Amino acid sequence: MTPEIALVDDDRNILTSVSIALQAEGFVTRVYSDGAAALRAFADKEPDLGVFDIKMPAMDGMELLRRLRESSNMPVIFLTSKDDELDEALGLAMGADDYIAKPFSQRLLIARIRAILRRQEFARGTAVISEGNPEPPLIERGRLTMDPARHRVTWDGRPVTLTVTEFMILEALAQRPGVVKSRNQLLDIAYSDDVFVDDRTIDSHIKRVRRKFRGVDPQFDMIETLYGVGYRFGEE
Repeated sequence: MTPEIALVDDDRNILTSVSIALQAEGFVTRVYSDGAAALRAFADKEPDLGVFDIKMPAMDGMELLRRLRESSNMPVIFLTSKDDELDEALGLAMGADDYIAKPFSQRLLIARIRAILRRQEFARGTAVISEGNPEPPLIERGRLTMDPARHRVTWDGRPVTLTVTEFMILEALAQRPGVVKSRNQLLDIAYSDDVFVDDRTIDSHIKRVRRKFRGVDPQFDMIETLYGVGYRFGEE
């Protein structure tokens, strides 16, 4: 079935342009200008994934997500302004799957949507595995286990919840322990080439990844910083 994507934003230009881009990629779209209207519609028929702006009238994206999580695990991507780190942290804690800062690349958004939907397919056991499309292998590095297909991460067997972007950055580091990745290399992995992102954005992602791991292990120190060079995953 064709995935159905709900776009919730009070900016009509964003709704129109993103909807057209998604339809060109084969998605079905539903658009709403505020969270209250979207929530009423979701009660009748839930889409496969939602893209929510955080700041909207009537009901903002944060409240929409809170209400949605009372009965649904529908994947959600937040659209945030560049400096809304507090909103991003709260949204992720409430169960958002990822966030993208405005202004954003439509190619980046589409890539994130595909990654999350692919993860959902593996989680439900509905992904098509073939010779040309094999299931990616587990990454096991000491106490770290990463399942790229299902977007699952554990440390000492305890789950660590990462966004798609955080997962991609950690995966790049964990694939080759001890090898340094520069900020620019990690940017190339995590972002499409038609969007400008300051390289310090990687520092923010690394900070959040460390914080999440230290939530299950206060002694976690496997992501090492080489000042002026980049980051590496330590060798146990």
